[in-house]
Amino acid sequence: MFGGISVWQLLIILVVVILIFGTKKLRTLGGDLGGAVKGFKKALSEDEKKQEADKLENQQQDAQFSEKAKQEDKTK
Repeated sequence: MFGGISVWQLLIILVVVILIFGTKKLRTLGGDLGGAVKGFKKALSEDEKKQEADKLENQQQDAQFSEKAKQEDKTK
């Protein structure tokens, strides 16, 4: 099923991991991992928002520059 690993083998591995680490430690590890993923997604979305804001600012500057160029051409 999973590269030659059956469902029963996965269940045995899960039981061994639970016996070694305990459910409390695994729950804590899961919460820490979830918090890390949440922080990573937040950082990515903030970076995307910053890139969009920079792009919009650059477009506005380009528009202002082209307006000034048009006005200078009219005065010549």
